[in-house]
Amino acid sequence: MKILFISMPSIHFIRWIQNLNETQNELYWFDVLNKGEFKGVTNVNQITNWKKRKFPRIKGEYVLSKKFPEIYAKLQPFLEVTINQKLEEIIQEIKPDLIHSFEMQSCSYPIFKTMNKFSHLKWLYSCWGSDLYYYQNDKEHYLKIKKLLNRINYLHTDCMRDFSIARQLNFKGKYLGVVPGGGGYDMIKYLKYRKPLDERNVIVVKGYQHKFGRAINIIKALGEIQKDLIGLQVVIFGAHKVVFDYIKKHNLPFVVYQKDTISHEEIIEIIGKSVLYIGNSISDGIPNTLLEAMFMGAFPIQSNPGGATAEIVNNGKNGFLIENTEDINHIQELILRSICDRKLAEKAFHENQKISQSYLDYHLNQQKIINIYKKIEAEI
Repeated sequence: MKILFISMPSIHFIRWIQNLNETQNELYWFDVLNKGEFKGVTNVNQITNWKKRKFPRIKGEYVLSKKFPEIYAKLQPFLEVTINQKLEEIIQEIKPDLIHSFEMQSCSYPIFKTMNKFSHLKWLYSCWGSDLYYYQNDKEHYLKIKKLLNRINYLHTDCMRDFSIARQLNFKGKYLGVVPGGGGYDMIKYLKYRKPLDERNVIVVKGYQHKFGRAINIIKALGEIQKDLIGLQVVIFGAHKVVFDYIKKHNLPFVVYQKDTISHEEIIEIIGKSVLYIGNSISDGIPNTLLEAMFMGAFPIQSNPGGATAEIVNNGKNGFLIENTEDINHIQELILRSICDRKLAEKAFHENQKISQSYLDYHLNQQKIINIYKKIEAEI
């Protein structure tokens, strides 16, 4: 098949398409956000640097786009090449058999007009993170999501929760199952970073504090129980500036890596020497960092929006679930229980290795991903 991917340039998308290296599919990627090409990715024809002006920028244009987006949307096609205009051009040029979009708000909403125009063209949508769970509660998004899901032919998700939501929101196409966000992991590659439990001395924290992330509540919880953390180093990765500023203001002795300052492999190396991993957000799918914590042997404490995390973490068995992201006392209790109960940590370690082998193995998930496209190809 000719497959046209539409996504933001993320590590998870790169990992996904690498699963197709050995297939005979002809792969294209439309850089819908106009961020620039992927370096070192050779199995995909990249369509980048496409956003061009038709008319010189006019005074007040930016303000208009922010204050009156609906009016600006009507003017935009006369001022610059739009996503829909470029996508239509690409479709007419390469004649893809399948459009595969990842993420909804940035990568699927913008192409809806063109996908309706080419109604015969099959559309696969990968639902990640907060696409449906969070935005279903917004009136404007709710209506958009329903229209979009009604057009989509095929769906894959990273948790069963989102399939249930999609069905409630007008999805009538074919469901192609659960696959972890970026596909599986080559866990053997990371064994060199996985320390024995008795050699670990780090508590690692995902430092997102934004619309969804609630890292500061974890920082507050850890800050108040420092006397119980003797011998343990707290490391925060992916920290937004507000998290960095909070730690600096309160003079907390934590190591902080601001967002995008260390590589994915360096994060996994830190997790591999961690006793405990903590992630806290009001909305997500199944976080990739949670999965990485599980196969690297760090005891996971993770929020459970909409029950997604509970699909893989059995509370009190192979990790702890944060049911209230704002309850600092409860987060403290979970932290203390996890670092004091060595038997629980050991049982969780072994249980999570079993889960990882059956759920996260690279070759297993690679075959799942290849089969997704085979099933679609058989129907086209």
